[in-house]
Amino acid sequence: MLKIAWSEIFAHSLPEGHRFPMAKYDLLPEQLLYEGTIAQENLFAPEPLAEQFILDTHDTEYWQRLSNLQLTASEIRKTGFPLSEQLVQREVVIMNGTVQASLFALEYGVGMNIAGGTHHAFTDRGEGFCLLNDIAIAANHLLKYKSINKVLVVDLDVHQGNGTAQIFENEPRVFTFSMHCGHNYPFHKEKSDLDVPLEAGTDDKTYLKLLNDYLPRLIDEVQPEFVFFQSGVDVLATDKLGKLGMSIDGCKARDRAVLELCRKNNLPVTVSMGGGYSQKIAHIVEAHANTFRLAQQLFF
Repeated sequence: MLKIAWSEIFAHSLPEGHRFPMAKYDLLPEQLLYEGTIAQENLFAPEPLAEQFILDTHDTEYWQRLSNLQLTASEIRKTGFPLSEQLVQREVVIMNGTVQASLFALEYGVGMNIAGGTHHAFTDRGEGFCLLNDIAIAANHLLKYKSINKVLVVDLDVHQGNGTAQIFENEPRVFTFSMHCGHNYPFHKEKSDLDVPLEAGTDDKTYLKLLNDYLPRLIDEVQPEFVFFQSGVDVLATDKLGKLGMSIDGCKARDRAVLELCRKNNLPVTVSMGGGYSQKIAHIVEAHANTFRLAQQLFF
């Protein structure tokens, strides 16, 4: 059964002025339920993640200052959100959504989080709408508690997964792959195990050729036991922050390529939604919905 993390806190704990495009966190499950792609039983509401699992990834001093709302004004500004107790609680619930989705993936082949993909969070700081790193926390959970020995992170958000790259820079059991717009945030890039920077305006054909050149080879060379897929839809040409030139159909073909490879190679995969900032919320929801439709179609 496809299991998907979703909670009202994903959208409703955000401050005014930040709720578009965050409305997608409500609209996406509504659309998937309405069209019959999923039923209510596919959704699960995660509890907040226990502190011990956060500290497997993030520095104690940073976590204590974050949870006690003691970040400096500069640190808060870099996250992009006004700091509040509700915001921290939201982040901690999202972290457990991805952890639990990874456990469901071990059981069913795939698990998904309607939120997550917070790949700009470092061990000791937050950036770019990310306070904690759900992919890193969930990967470390599998490495430490579930006897997984090799993880592949496939980060296809339009922005480099800089926080994830930093967290795992000295961890040979995790291979980080980021394919992103080269001339976009973050302007100082970290070093992933494999970075593929793309030119602004990259279209479907060019993007998909590169992905289909790199990803099967990575599966063969890395020999992962588990995959984390950051499936941001800010690769769309309509995205306000993206700078690439992909269509909704091209984004769907991207997701199909990743999910089909995982299915073909019997690799459990956890999908976090990542970014999406198109002017029309319908474009964001449709591109994200395709990811869930494909997971249901390919795995069940």
